[in-house]
Amino acid sequence: MSPASRDSAPSLPHSIKVACSNCSLRELCMPVGLSDDELARIDAVISTRRRVKRKTALFRSGEKFHALYAIRTGTFKTCVNAEDGRDQVTGFQMAGEIVGLDGIVNDQHTCDAVALEDAEVCVMPFDRIGELSREVGALQHHLHRVMSREIVREHGVMLLLGTMRAEERLAAFLLNLVQRLQARGFSRSELVLRMTRQEIGSYLGLKLETVSRTFSRFAEEGMIEVHQRHVRIVDIERLRGLLSQPGSPM
Repeated sequence: MSPASRDSAPSLPHSIKVACSNCSLRELCMPVGLSDDELARIDAVISTRRRVKRKTALFRSGEKFHALYAIRTGTFKTCVNAEDGRDQVTGFQMAGEIVGLDGIVNDQHTCDAVALEDAEVCVMPFDRIGELSREVGALQHHLHRVMSREIVREHGVMLLLGTMRAEERLAAFLLNLVQRLQARGFSRSELVLRMTRQEIGSYLGLKLETVSRTFSRFAEEGMIEVHQRHVRIVDIERLRGLLSQPGSPM
């Protein structure tokens, strides 16, 4: 299959049975401390996986909301269409995180969720999850925590875009990525950027040239090493120090 046809291929349903009880990411996307019976009931609800090809949408803005999706492998971006026609990136999600919460309010999705690499998600039918959460208190509490975390994340992005200089924005972004990857057992200092610099700029409210220039400045000052999309954090304390310095307006 050619790259063009691969990228435009539709997402595919996958019939393999999902077992949350045996998943290595369970503690990231499911509550801990469940009994065997409660896990079995959740396994019965989250019964299918869905494969999503790179550059393909898991769902689009305006589509009817049916389910939440726990990312099993791969990375996604969420984005909305700005008034000038550009895609505005609103977030990046990775394995162990849940996408689709935007659809709960009005029963339809308000953003696109697009795979940045070949990915696989566990489908969580929302009506059945809602019924089960009323019976399994830990699941209901976990869903509330996930929604609360999303609200906190949005507040953090507002702070990022409203008060931070370009260097602080990129430093915060890299530190956040490393922290999330470390929670999944990956290196605390090395990462592969699945998103482009254009997408990073869209998320951080920066022009592509500013993102590239800031990456180069961090490398020149010995804070990071960059080889295409591979980034190694050389001096994490200096990166953190950028966030504690009083900033000037951009």
